[in-house]
Amino acid sequence: GALDGTHIRVSLPLDEQIRYVGRSGTPTQNVLAVCDFDMRFTYVSTDQSGAMHDTSVLYHVLRVDKDVFPHAPQGKYYIVDVGYPNRPGYLAPYKGERYHIPEFHPKP
Repeated sequence: GALDGTHIRVSLPLDEQIRYVGRSGTPTQNVLAVCDFDMRFTYVSTDQSGAMHDTSVLYHVLRVDKDVFPHAPQGKYYIVDVGYPNRPGYLAPYKGERYHIPEFHPKP
């Protein structure tokens, strides 16, 4: 399975925008989604501001939705990107390692 987040642009009144402005400079909502091993969405969280880091969103979800969050089965892992920590059930790439290099592409 996989777990990742994305930013969705939001339209808010001016007095509410500041907490939703992240690196992009525009107000966004940080949406976290989980797909199971059959590539079906099993969980989506849409209530975090765009200024929150992916790790903070994950820990918030694990605390607030602990009864409904679909943890990876014992001995299995969710593939996550570098914005998430390596921990039991979550497999992130090694920091500083380049994985998208031409040697991984088949030669014509």
